Amino acid sequence: MAVKQHQLVSLFKKFIQDTLTGKRVKPDGKKIKAQTVKNYTYVLNLLIAYETATSNKIIIETNTGKNIKLLTKERNYWKKFYKNFTQFLYTKKCHDNYAGAVIKVLRTFFIYLKKDRLLAINDFYKHFYVTREEMEIITLMPEQLNFLINNKEFDEQLSAPLKATKQLFVFGCTVALRASDLFSIRFTDIHYVNGAAYLAVKSQKTDTPTKVKLPVYCVDIVEGLQAKARKRKTVFVPISLARFNNNSKQIAEKANWVQPVTKHRSMRGKNVEQLKADKTEFRFCDMVSSHIMRRTAITTMLMLGMPEHIVKKISGHAANSKAFYRYVNFVQSYLDNETDKVYNKLGSIAG
Repeated sequence: MAVKQHQLVSLFKKFIQDTLTGKRVKPDGKKIKAQTVKNYTYVLNLLIAYETATSNKIIIETNTGKNIKLLTKERNYWKKFYKNFTQFLYTKKCHDNYAGAVIKVLRTFFIYLKKDRLLAINDFYKHFYVTREEMEIITLMPEQLNFLINNKEFDEQLSAPLKATKQLFVFGCTVALRASDLFSIRFTDIHYVNGAAYLAVKSQKTDTPTKVKLPVYCVDIVEGLQAKARKRKTVFVPISLARFNNNSKQIAEKANWVQPVTKHRSMRGKNVEQLKADKTEFRFCDMVSSHIMRRTAITTMLMLGMPEHIVKKISGHAANSKAFYRYVNFVQSYLDNETDKVYNKLGSIAG
């Protein structure tokens, strides 16, 4: 059988199209989410940019059979592609997590070619290494969250837009939902049972249903917003994520959370310290964004003694989630530091 050549970019466009139309689905038969397709499109654009930069089309050969010469040639081709393409990503200042995510999509694409399109390709794509980096967990401490919840004097100093953002931020730091789910909460998602309020929603990312009992301060937020909602069905007034993040940083700065924070990112496995555009260090307030809400909720529950299996149920993490244990390790480090402070004070008394 003659060896056939296919342009990777053309096949990748078909991969995206099949995903969009539902021809390609998840193993459980569910349609793949729109955000995932957007990620595929980002990768497609990178592949096109790579071809433009190298003035070469990326070619996939099929039907190579067991010919050692052809197999060796193909193996070397993909080995060189992986090296050059990842180098191309790093010239664009991509970090290890992003480069790894791109390569992971490429591996998924090759599996599609083999299983869905039934193309006779070899398994050299399995040697595409998916790089990862351990990101520092930035989270509010319980006393900081308590400050946002209960300090009325601070609340009165905020403008109306910042007050609205603070309400959403506090709510997010309590219920452990992702930002996309928070913005989608409807008043009908709040259920009242025997005088208690519960939030029952399904994660847009994982389709995991969660139900969490709301504390009084969250109930007050919901009821206050409902009284002003008129015809709006969502609990929180729509706001762009960029605006929300900017407002959150302003709130943290006004709270005087301006202590320096070292920020590192990994490129090719090497940690590189990050600085702001003006070459100064990041402050804690600079690191505050929508991502911090879910992390804060999970770490707060763990720090205050909630059993891990219950926290997982609320947050929607799987029983064996590796990501979840990053929070556990972070909390243990915090508890160890607090314990050391007590022991040091005890030692000074004894002296």
